[in-house]
Amino acid sequence: MDGQTKVAVIYYSATGITYQMAQAAADAAGEAGAEVRLRKVRELAPDEAIRSNSGWQAHRLETQEVEEAEPDDLSWADVVIFGSPTRYGMVAAQLKQFIDTTGPLWAQGTLANKVYAAFTSTATSHGGQESTLLSLLTVFYHWGGIVVTPGYTDPSQFVAGNPYGASHTSNNGEVAPDSVALGATALTARRAVQIGTALKRGMAAG
Repeated sequence: MDGQTKVAVIYYSATGITYQMAQAAADAAGEAGAEVRLRKVRELAPDEAIRSNSGWQAHRLETQEVEEAEPDDLSWADVVIFGSPTRYGMVAAQLKQFIDTTGPLWAQGTLANKVYAAFTSTATSHGGQESTLLSLLTVFYHWGGIVVTPGYTDPSQFVAGNPYGASHTSNNGEVAPDSVALGATALTARRAVQIGTALKRGMAAG
């Protein structure tokens, strides 16, 4: 459909926690009527490091069919949702490296006037969730994007508690995202699609 809102869910996940949240975002965006691309960013860690962690190795094999993100995915999308585990309160290097390849698109103005949202996971409670999300939002500001967050727009958010984006505490990868985290991720995606669709229609009409 020509007027269908296009959503790119772009994520990095080592052992699968953030991947599960990415799937929730992609599913919710699709259910909201969008055309969706689910893309992982390129792995930078050496094979030796990945093989030393059974969960990391297993997840790489499980998701080998997921396509890797390319700058074209950003050009294509009306809505972009990024997901990353935190690394010392910041975005994982793998996602940051992808972001650092977007200079030509930024210079052309291609990244402006799109809707952006984000989600994250941490190993420990208060382990950098908000700072990681805020660092991603800062990127969107530089791009001239329209930032959409879950805020406290649904009663479930008073349980989830993070107005900046969806987040989850995995206890060092041992706890999979629960209904609260996945619900917050879905809410974030639905709001991004809703605002992205309204923006697309409004700009087309204007």
